[in-house]
Amino acid sequence: MTALYSIPLTFNDGSEADFSRFEGKAVLVVNVASKCGYTRQYSGLEELYGRYREQGFEVLGVPCNQFGGQEPGADDEIAEFCERNFGVSFPLTTKANVLGKEQHPLFTELTTPEAGAERVKVKWNFEKFVVNRSGELVARFPSAVEPDSEELVEAVEMALSQASN
Repeated sequence: MTALYSIPLTFNDGSEADFSRFEGKAVLVVNVASKCGYTRQYSGLEELYGRYREQGFEVLGVPCNQFGGQEPGADDEIAEFCERNFGVSFPLTTKANVLGKEQHPLFTELTTPEAGAERVKVKWNFEKFVVNRSGELVARFPSAVEPDSEELVEAVEMALSQASN
């Protein structure tokens, strides 16, 4: 079991689990915000989720208010905004920090060299992390990479094709 699977998560409906909820699935983790220039990517994320969900793919949205105060709402407001405006059906966590002393353990793990990536801080909303079925980080994309971009879709397909341990 990878270190990712032991990380606790609190979802925006108040339920709790750890990342092992996604064991055996490929996961795209995205730090999201409702008032960002990239917010329109929610549509593409939902389309990607719909396209690959039956093959064992999940999108996990992690709302964050650390970049320009672009996620000021409460968890229930964020969920309602995402569903109403973009038809989001993939899971969202409660708001979390992706930087600093209060960094959520998920992002601590995703940005460490041991997780397969260089130690590079999250730079802005809508950074994307692709985790394979074995819980290993296999790709990372900056905010400007669209959910339907060839490079991101290829990374998702690769993560889906890798058998879990």
